[in-house]
Amino acid sequence: MIQILRSTEHPRAELLARQTPQSVVTEQVREIIERVRAGGDRALLELEARFDGAELTRLEVTEAEVQEASAAVEPEFLAVLRRAAENIRAFHLRQKRQGFRMEREGLVLGQRILPIRRVGVCVPGGAAPLASTVLMNVIPAVIAGCEEIVMVSPAGKSGRLDPHLLAAAAEAGAQHLFKLGGAQGVAAMAYGTESVPRVDKIVGPGGAFVSEAKRQVFGAVDIDMIAGPSEILVVADGASDPIWVAADLLSQAEHDRFAAAILATDSEDLALAVQREIERQLPALPRRDIARASIDGNGKILLCSSIDEALELSDALAPEHLELCLDEPFAWLDRVHHAGSVFLGRHTPEAMGDYLAGLNHTLPTSGTARFSSPLSVDDFVRSSQYLYCPPEAMAAAADDVALFARAERLEGHARSALTRKGETP
Repeated sequence: MIQILRSTEHPRAELLARQTPQSVVTEQVREIIERVRAGGDRALLELEARFDGAELTRLEVTEAEVQEASAAVEPEFLAVLRRAAENIRAFHLRQKRQGFRMEREGLVLGQRILPIRRVGVCVPGGAAPLASTVLMNVIPAVIAGCEEIVMVSPAGKSGRLDPHLLAAAAEAGAQHLFKLGGAQGVAAMAYGTESVPRVDKIVGPGGAFVSEAKRQVFGAVDIDMIAGPSEILVVADGASDPIWVAADLLSQAEHDRFAAAILATDSEDLALAVQREIERQLPALPRRDIARASIDGNGKILLCSSIDEALELSDALAPEHLELCLDEPFAWLDRVHHAGSVFLGRHTPEAMGDYLAGLNHTLPTSGTARFSSPLSVDDFVRSSQYLYCPPEAMAAAADDVALFARAERLEGHARSALTRKGETP
């Protein structure tokens, strides 16, 4: 049963504490990466058989498989998929940045915004094939102008990817799809094999093996983030519906045994009602064992003295998802400084953001919303700057450049500038 903690009776550290999985796969992941680097496709086929039970002869998904999957998916799902994709495109198109050029004292300075050439996307498969993750990770890359988008997802014993994933990949615009999961998929994209192109950046969620592999290949490639278990904080007052609040908490608890589902409220009546509702609703979930472990291990109801205190705790937690189930939610929004996505009002469940609204659902977890951001078009571009000095402008600035360089005891820098005004080194 989810625990109720009164803020007046527990130290803040206890209110904010949560269980997190400890990585015990570091050495295993290192061995997998080295095996892929040394053995290429042959090693990938062996590892897929070992870890995902897939006996494959070919890693890349064929065009025929994509077409077959799209034909097999229910028309109702395809319609919703396309609606979601359009909403995601509309939101992320607003994020595109432009470069600039400026002139000052004869100098020409500028910045260019350039797409990352080739990106890789990890997509969970298996029991929870996340077609929405395909849209959230691929569409911003397409908008950014990335030339190639590589996607990996485990096939499992069937040797085939889930048709909903393939339909989403076709809709979003991924060009290369591979039946690869876990650390081996990350390693293949980071270093390249005979069939898997080497990418410049890897994005997307995964379990312990994927997260550890992304950590280890960082530097050889860029990564988006090291994602931890999902989390939600619902800040709600006594006018909120306990059925809705409980359902929202369980929507995250079903993700992972270590997911954190937390309610912060100033109403003891709501706290008790939500506690009862969770127990009523949880047994009906297909993933009830996972949800039970999450609720019992990381679930909390924080009974606060006020909504102001609830929001102070929220900023300290820096949750991935924050729901403000309050009257006049926009009046409270400026009080929120640390959160991945904020869902405003009693009728805005986090699930709306996961699938249909258009904002990205790849979000900072484990308190990293204090300093990082949701996945966006910015994650798929880089900037490059330039400078042009005409002769007269460089000659005029040479003495100042030399003075600065000599203050840093870098005589070579000083002479490099002074030669431009005719001085001989």
